[in-house]
Amino acid sequence: MTTKIVDSILERVLLGDDISTTEGVVLLQQTNPDAIAAIRNTANQLRQTQVGETVTYVINRNINFTNICEQHCSFCAFRRDVGEDGSYWLDWEQILAKATDAVQRGATEICMQGGLHPQAKLHGKSLSYYLQLVKTIKDEFPQLHFHAFSPQEVQFIAREDGLNYAKVIAALRDAGVGSMPGTAAEILDDQVRRILCPEKLDTATWLEIVSTAHQLGMPTTSTMLSGHIETPQQQIRHLSELRSLQQNAIERQYPAKITEFILLPFVGQEAPKPLRRRVGRDQPILTDALLLTAVARIFLGNEIPNHQPSWVKLGLAGATEALNWGCNDIGGTLMEEHITTMAGAQGGTCMEVETLQAAIKSLGRPYQQRDTLYHTRGQE
Repeated sequence: MTTKIVDSILERVLLGDDISTTEGVVLLQQTNPDAIAAIRNTANQLRQTQVGETVTYVINRNINFTNICEQHCSFCAFRRDVGEDGSYWLDWEQILAKATDAVQRGATEICMQGGLHPQAKLHGKSLSYYLQLVKTIKDEFPQLHFHAFSPQEVQFIAREDGLNYAKVIAALRDAGVGSMPGTAAEILDDQVRRILCPEKLDTATWLEIVSTAHQLGMPTTSTMLSGHIETPQQQIRHLSELRSLQQNAIERQYPAKITEFILLPFVGQEAPKPLRRRVGRDQPILTDALLLTAVARIFLGNEIPNHQPSWVKLGLAGATEALNWGCNDIGGTLMEEHITTMAGAQGGTCMEVETLQAAIKSLGRPYQQRDTLYHTRGQE
């Protein structure tokens, strides 16, 4: 009976229909190998129809400018207090050196995020400090795309300086920030957030800030931190919030929208002990991540066509396999990655372009370099 229900859902999906949250949960709860194979094949067919065979990648560098943070998220092994062993705060010269190295290695994008450091101010203002972060790199390398500052960082700056979100986003945009990472989303369900990240912005605020960015012409990405304490129902609710957010941007003809969806499976090896004990494992379960990857393509693909796995969290072999489950992009070179690595991830911190290309070629699919906004050579 269940297989018939799955087949019926998948038939409608291939006709271009959006599925309901109830149907999404049905797909996520499948354990029958034949049903799971059908979900994988459908996700792969949708990927081919929606974006084609080519797998894209971006040459980028992460710069996590500080790990000093006022918050205490239950999953985070990255944060430190001021003066704590292992804490750091990069100065302008160190940041510029990292950007220079990135450009010399062919990067088109700098991805910059950091801890919420209350002392990170210039002239007593948080926004002034963040604008200087942008200026330090953009003055030297105006051609670099600046993908930076999550909704959580926007909320932090706004709170510190007594500004509304639109003023913060517009100032960052005008300084040269080209897009906003859709991180700090974790699971967009406040019941989960109260346990996972009680000090972080709530679901409504995350959605408000991302929508405001779209209205102001700043594209965003979207993410989901999966495989910890959330249920399939909460996973689908998260996807539903993202789909509605994108539909709203499209219907209202905002000048920007979500460019991609990235699944971020939970790595718990170095996570704080209470959550680690509750989850009961150190590394992601690949089969769970792949099924969720496929269902995300099925649920979001009509609205968010670009899907990317995390080679940092799944390893390159796991991320390559995800390209058979609905993903069309393998992510970026990163050059350095601290947040997930400090959590105990085994995927590494840097990936050479040739390594990413070889992984894609192993599937018999073509590859192409892209920029942050998914423009490839020969496209405007």
